[in-house]
Amino acid sequence: MSRLSGFSSPFMLGFDEIERVLDRISKGANEGYPPYNIERLSSDDNQSDVLRITLAVAGFTRDQLDVTLEETQLVIRGRQVDDTDRNYLHRGIAARQFQRTFVLADGIEILGAELKDGLLAIDLVRPLMDRIIKKINITSTD
Repeated sequence: MSRLSGFSSPFMLGFDEIERVLDRISKGANEGYPPYNIERLSSDDNQSDVLRITLAVAGFTRDQLDVTLEETQLVIRGRQVDDTDRNYLHRGIAARQFQRTFVLADGIEILGAELKDGLLAIDLVRPLMDRIIKKINITSTD
C-alpha cells in the first residue's frame, strides 16, 4: 500500500527531503526531557529574526553537554556518569543522558550557546533572504 501525503501533488517537485524531515520530527515529538523553550528575541537591525532555544539542564556541567550542527540539524547531547563513590540513602536525582534535536531551515546560523543557572541557551539568527527573480530564456527548435 502506498502512502499519500501533501507532498505527492504533481505541482510539488523536489520536496522529498522535507517530507523525510517531517517524518523524523513527528517520531521525536514525544521526547519530554529536557524541557525547553523557544522564543523570538528582538533583533538590533530589524532585518532578521533572532531565536533562542533554552533547555533546562540542571545538574549538567559544561563538559557534560555537547552542541553540534549536523547538516541541517542542531543536536544537543547531555551525558552524566554515575558517581559510584557516593553512598545514597535515597536516590531521587538520576544521572541521565539525553539527546534533543532541532531541524533548522536553510540559512539559519548559530550565534552561540551559554550555560547559566542550569539553563542552556542557544541563539540562532535567520537572515532575511533576498527575493530572486530569474528570467528563463526559451529556445526554439524549428
